[in-house]
Amino acid sequence: MSAKQSLNLDSPTEEIQTDLPFTFDETPSVSSRVKLDIGIVTHRGKVRSQNEDAYIVYQTGRYWEHLQSSLEPGEVPGRVDEKSYVLAVADGIGGRKGGEVASNLALRIIVNLILKTGKYAAKLDNPETRNQEIQAAMARAQDFFLRADQELLKYAENHPAVQGMGTTLTSAYVFGQDLFTMHVGDSRAYLLRNGKLYRLTKDQTFAQALVDAGTLTPEEGERHFFRHTLTSCLGGKGGKVDLEIHHYQLFDQDLILICTDGLTDMVSESEIVTICSKESNAQSKCDRLLDQALQAGGKDNITAIVAGYSL
Repeated sequence: MSAKQSLNLDSPTEEIQTDLPFTFDETPSVSSRVKLDIGIVTHRGKVRSQNEDAYIVYQTGRYWEHLQSSLEPGEVPGRVDEKSYVLAVADGIGGRKGGEVASNLALRIIVNLILKTGKYAAKLDNPETRNQEIQAAMARAQDFFLRADQELLKYAENHPAVQGMGTTLTSAYVFGQDLFTMHVGDSRAYLLRNGKLYRLTKDQTFAQALVDAGTLTPEEGERHFFRHTLTSCLGGKGGKVDLEIHHYQLFDQDLILICTDGLTDMVSESEIVTICSKESNAQSKCDRLLDQALQAGGKDNITAIVAGYSL
C-alpha cells in the first residue's frame, strides 16, 4: 500500500503517527541473573599411574550493547545479556595412552562442534517457542555426541596404538532455570536440593542392566564385578552409543555435582550429602569430596565439578 493510500494527504490537519509500538523491558533476563559458584578437583588417585579423566567448564553467552543511535533513549535497550554454562567430565578407557587420548579428544570435539553450530539456545524463556527450542537443543546435543563417537572411531582407526579407546562423557548445560544433562557411560550427574540427593543419570554398565532386569538389587549392583563393564561409551564400542538426555528445572540454592566413578566408588551418596551440606562453598565441597575419596583408597582417577546455583 502506498503512502497516499494509507494517509489522507489532502487534509492538512492529519498528523502522522509518531508514537510507534515496541517498547523494551529493561528488566535483566533470567539467565543474566543466574550465578554458579563452581568448584573443580581432578586427581589421579592412589593407584593409577596417570590421570585419564578430563573436564571442561565454560560460561557462554551473547549480548547486545548500545553504542550510538539516532533513536531516543528508551526506544532501544541499552544492553541485553544472556548467559549459560557448560560443565562436563570424561573418563577415558582403553589403556595407558588410549584413555587419556579419548577423554581429551572427546571434549575437544564437542567444544569445536558447539562453536561451529552457529545456534545459541537463548530463548527458552519465550512461552511461544519454549517447547520447540528445548527439543531443538536436545537434538543438537545428540548430534554432537554421535559425531564425537564417529570422530573417536576414525582417530583410532588411523592410530593403531590407541585402537579400542573410548570414554564416558557426562555433561550439564545451565541456561536460566533450565538444566539439561547429556550422558554416556558411568560417570554421574547429581542434583542436591533441600538436603536430598537425586541421581540424574543411569550407569550404562552390565551390572546396571542386571539391576534393571531384576536379577540384582541396586545395592548388589553397586558391588558387582561387572559394575565397571560399560554397555555404552563414546569410541570404543563401535557405534553402540546409548545417549541419555534429560531436561530439568532448577531452583535457587540447588547444587549440581558431575563426577567420574573414581569419586562415587569411594564416597557413598549419603557421604556426598553430608559433605556438601556442611561445606560453605563449591570449592571446599570439592576438596572435601576428594579428601574422602583418597582416604577411602583412591583406587581410580577422581574428577568432580560442583556448581552451586543461585538466582
